[in-house]
Amino acid sequence: MATIGLDRLYYAKITENDAGEETYGTPSQLAKAISADLSVELAEATLYADDGASEIVKEFKSGTLSLGIDDIGSTAASDLTGATIDKNKVLISASGEGGGGPVAVGFRAKKSNGKYKYYWLYRVKFGIPATNLATKGDSITFSTPTIEGTILRRNKADAGGKHPWKAEALEGDVTAATITNWYKEVYEPTYTTTPEKQG
Repeated sequence: MATIGLDRLYYAKITENDAGEETYGTPSQLAKAISADLSVELAEATLYADDGASEIVKEFKSGTLSLGIDDIGSTAASDLTGATIDKNKVLISASGEGGGGPVAVGFRAKKSNGKYKYYWLYRVKFGIPATNLATKGDSITFSTPTIEGTILRRNKADAGGKHPWKAEALEGDVTAATITNWYKEVYEPTYTTTPEKQG
């Protein structure tokens, strides 16, 4: 079913222990969302035997998230890009910055049936936002920033021993409590049995 909307764009800062395993902070609103483009890169391998393909493996390698937003505040820009805020609350970007730390990113997309699909991307590392500016002419043109990040699987294994990179929930298919709590904390997978291998 087609999506017809995008909103509630949040991020949660990540802290890591000595093993690199993530703990998520309380989610905060990043900005008002205009667009979100998600592309995924797979690692593929084919085993040939008896003159044909015997086994084919496709696994998540990384992805790219490009967000069009209305504006990015100083705090979010500092958290996402590693820029610093000086004593006058001016955002300072300097050369040689390694960028901000990774964050989790959550948002929802409205489906054509009126229900929402909710997402958490567990580990995204953002670069410096692109800014497009234009002088005012005969008509009004909005200029909005775009920020691009690399999506990685998280280091911390879930209860099933997997390293997830994304969680998505369709309103109506999950419990009401799952939706109610979606932005209160980053969703943590829970299993009643060992998860089945996705094909």
